[in-house]
Amino acid sequence: MKNKRPLDGIKVLELGQLIAGPHAGSMLAYFGAEVIKVEPRNTGDPIRGWRELDSTGTSYWWHSVARNKKSITVDLKSEGGRQLVHDLINKVDVVLENFRPGTLEKWGLGPDEFKQSNPSLVFTRVSGYGQTGPLSSRPGYASACEAYGGFRYVNGFADRPPVRPNLSLGDTLAATHAVIGILLALLGRQNSGDGQVVDVSIFESVFNMMEGVVPEYSGNGLVREPSGSTITGIVPTNTYLCSDNKYVVIGGNGDSIYKRLMCCAGREDLANDSRLAGNAGRVEHEGEIDEAISAWTSKLTEAEVLQALQEADVPSGPIYSVVDMFDDPHYKARGLFEEIDHVEGTLTVPAIHPKLSETPGRTDTGGPDLGAHNEEILRDMLGMDAEQIKQLKSAQVI
Repeated sequence: MKNKRPLDGIKVLELGQLIAGPHAGSMLAYFGAEVIKVEPRNTGDPIRGWRELDSTGTSYWWHSVARNKKSITVDLKSEGGRQLVHDLINKVDVVLENFRPGTLEKWGLGPDEFKQSNPSLVFTRVSGYGQTGPLSSRPGYASACEAYGGFRYVNGFADRPPVRPNLSLGDTLAATHAVIGILLALLGRQNSGDGQVVDVSIFESVFNMMEGVVPEYSGNGLVREPSGSTITGIVPTNTYLCSDNKYVVIGGNGDSIYKRLMCCAGREDLANDSRLAGNAGRVEHEGEIDEAISAWTSKLTEAEVLQALQEADVPSGPIYSVVDMFDDPHYKARGLFEEIDHVEGTLTVPAIHPKLSETPGRTDTGGPDLGAHNEEILRDMLGMDAEQIKQLKSAQVI
């Protein structure tokens, strides 16, 4: 018998597509929610065809972002399709949508429509710039929102264009904030019985990382600038090249840690230099310290550097690719990989965290085939019989 999960019994209707909303849905499904994903007829969510494709023409990515979900197809541009979604919304605990603000209102599916018929509904809205304000109607892609939210300004090197990480960071942050908002709203519902609207934007999810940047500017007029592989005002913490052309990250910015690091590097003179005893002095002499560490790492392999630093109890680590992750025993011991059945045999997907001791999440299935659960959902949730479902198919509503 499989373990119970914390969101068992919670029904979620996922509207929208691509990354932010659907990633939030996958997190909810992982921890037990029944997530019903509404997709356009014939095409489905575009992410089904993004990036690397399997032998059926389906994205490998799809099986991660749509894990554990049920897929139904609905033509939301049709009156019948909108009525179908309207009826489903009245049967669920949570709506999760990431259309451009105003779209659902135009279709008669905004949250105000359900205050009387489903007052306990948690209506979660993910967009680029939020549901209100002068920019709310703008299309909200993570790339632009990461820039507007402040992340791109501080990321990269001062003498080069701002850098984008090769991930959709803003979408993932927004998805995580959406899940937090849903859980808070469900917790509040236990006390009041009432649902509420959860308004999540990508740019504000990025902005939440500015917890130090904002007060520094307010209090001292400091504008935090990009600092390459370091972090401004904390020394030493940097990336260093080894003799085998691999890089290691070393964080030696605690006072006692700094002394152990410099002794490990054979620089007892700098370890005991009174100028460098505190972080303020080390910041002033950052170049001298980094030059000494770089000179040491350049003579040793990555493995030799990391072994020496581990023995000296200095925080450090390699820079991993996905290949390294698959081979690492700690990743395996922590249960970071899960396997699902796949047309090509098995497929490995990442586990979703946090880890819960008594009601852990799990991956049961990969992303479903398009419309695989049409009949099940319409029958079980809306009480439709075979003839009614057949009529919806004939009318191209589903």
